[in-house]
Amino acid sequence: MNSSHSDLQIAGDILEVQHLLQPTREHPATVAEFAGLARSIAADRSQWAHLVQYDAVSRWYHRLRTGPGYEVWLLSWVPGQGSGAHDHGASSGVLTVLDGELTEHTERGVQNLGAGSQRVFAPGYVHDVVNDSLEPAISLHVYYPGLTDMPMHASQSASPATQDVVPA
Repeated sequence: MNSSHSDLQIAGDILEVQHLLQPTREHPATVAEFAGLARSIAADRSQWAHLVQYDAVSRWYHRLRTGPGYEVWLLSWVPGQGSGAHDHGASSGVLTVLDGELTEHTERGVQNLGAGSQRVFAPGYVHDVVNDSLEPAISLHVYYPGLTDMPMHASQSASPATQDVVPA
């Protein structure tokens, strides 16, 4: 027997075997699908570029879309703006940098996130996101379930204090 060949061969059109195919979902339901949703929105600038505004006083944010149990937020960050150390309560999320560069600070260290970078995080994940660059940045945030709580942390090890919900 030749070890470079498999004993399994597919005959005919595999797409005709309906019970092997997953139905296409109308809305994302898995981490990979939420990350894919963020990538597809990022790739289509016509969905978000005309909405972006910059605020010198605080981060600007706009809820771009909602779906069953999830929200998509668009944020802009001028140089020096940051979120403060926080988590997202019971929500999981996907952070995607659309333009510019953001820096994420966690208990594990510092990560520079350039345009196209994505971070997927679970409920309770504590981070501080900052625009440390000299140029504005834009990011997209998907939360599942929708963001209802954003506990702030004095430091990575301190107990949280709740703040008004502002996506980050």
